[in-house]
Amino acid sequence: MDIKSNGYVSIDQLTDQYLGKARKTQIRRAMDGEAGNVNSSNGLSFQEVLQQKALTGIGSLKFSKHAMGRLADRNIELSDSQLERLESGTKKAEQKGIRDSLVIVDQLAFIVNVPNQTVVTAMDSTETNENIFTNINGAVII
Repeated sequence: MDIKSNGYVSIDQLTDQYLGKARKTQIRRAMDGEAGNVNSSNGLSFQEVLQQKALTGIGSLKFSKHAMGRLADRNIELSDSQLERLESGTKKAEQKGIRDSLVIVDQLAFIVNVPNQTVVTAMDSTETNENIFTNINGAVII
């Protein structure tokens, strides 16, 4: 079957079109076992970035699409220390066996699915006027 005559584009054609020949060469080198030598735009290889992430342990918490939307809608920006405290609260909830936790950091409230390490939603003090949180089985106040 001739793929080109059926209106489909091959992976090689897309690679050339979107990534260019230089990137295609890097991909081939990576597939040949030279992955540790392929530099990204910031000068670090994938292996170096992976090692840094493993050593710091920071960044293990994910934000759902819904939570990212809430953060943007409510103009909530987390500082590094607040993010670290949120992760710390999530780890404490995990140690206590909590599955869905309310984690309060400063004036911010987060609902976190602990087994998945995922922030489900976020709100600040203006949205917590009723002080009612549902679908949680524990709370951590940091």
